[in-house]
Amino acid sequence: MDRYELRRLDYSLSEDHVALQTTYRQFFKTHCPIETVRAAEPSGFDKNLWERLCAMGATTMALPESCGGDEATLVDLTLVAEEIGRSLAPVPWIDHVCATRLLARLGALRANADDLVHGTQLAALDPHIEPGDGPRLIPTGSIADHVIMRDGDAIIRLTFASRPAKVDNVGRLPMAWVDPAAADTRTVVAGGTGALTNYRRALDEWRLLTAAALVGLVEEAMTIAAEFAKTRYTLGVPISTLQAISHPLANMAITVQSGRNLVHRAAWFLDNEPDERPELALSAFLFMAEEAAKAATMAVHIQGGLGVSAEAAATAYLVRARGWPLAGGDPAASAKQIAEIVAAREINSPAANQC
Repeated sequence: MDRYELRRLDYSLSEDHVALQTTYRQFFKTHCPIETVRAAEPSGFDKNLWERLCAMGATTMALPESCGGDEATLVDLTLVAEEIGRSLAPVPWIDHVCATRLLARLGALRANADDLVHGTQLAALDPHIEPGDGPRLIPTGSIADHVIMRDGDAIIRLTFASRPAKVDNVGRLPMAWVDPAAADTRTVVAGGTGALTNYRRALDEWRLLTAAALVGLVEEAMTIAAEFAKTRYTLGVPISTLQAISHPLANMAITVQSGRNLVHRAAWFLDNEPDERPELALSAFLFMAEEAAKAATMAVHIQGGLGVSAEAAATAYLVRARGWPLAGGDPAASAKQIAEIVAAREINSPAANQC
């Protein structure tokens, strides 16, 4: 038995994992109530919350020790992302972490001396799977100091003296159209096959952490709906006792646990055996992209007219459940990539070669 055989089937959290997630859950509960989320919607970013989060070590934890980081695993990072989704925190942590981890792997991040390490400056990543020419819609484009994207076989870093203007979007993100030709500086960070492999790894991490955030989002939306259902009565009984309500709530709970297990499994494989199951991160993202919108819609339905009111928390969860997965382009691109990975594995399998 090799040292990974049992762990491939066991994705339970350690005491340290639980303590980490509890710490960040309490942090966001204290500093990011729904009023904070609403107040940040015009810009998509709460600078004060971001500074508090950075002071917690949320940016440095994701980086290797060589860059002044704490060597957190991807499982660790999914736990933080889940709490960001649970609170709808208006901070670009996922984009920044994925971008800085990529720069670290490419040897383009300086230990401690780089403002990116501590989040003093923000980095954005172009999360689109399919490379394109011309302006790109970047999730953190309107607030980022550095934009990392692919240009042919090269990975480039762009900076702008004047940041691009935020565009309105469903997920209330600080999105902007970023035109490489309009950048004040354009630096080639790395090039070649190795650079592209690292970039694809960053895209996988972005989708994995987004999936984790959607898990937290769905669980909180379910909690909001369940609490309402327990206090709302019809014909003398709480509506939570009705099958039309209780069964959808049960389906949400199944979605949360299934998505969480898939996220943890994908994180473990990506950290330890990235070539063994490369489709898992994409699968977690695609699953949560589809299920989060369904669950959040049902949470609104359970609350009826209250749920669809502009001030209802359920509405805030619904728009983000629909918008966040679209920040990286059409989720169907992930489905296509999953199909390509699985097809290539089947073609190259020993059984196929014997035919």
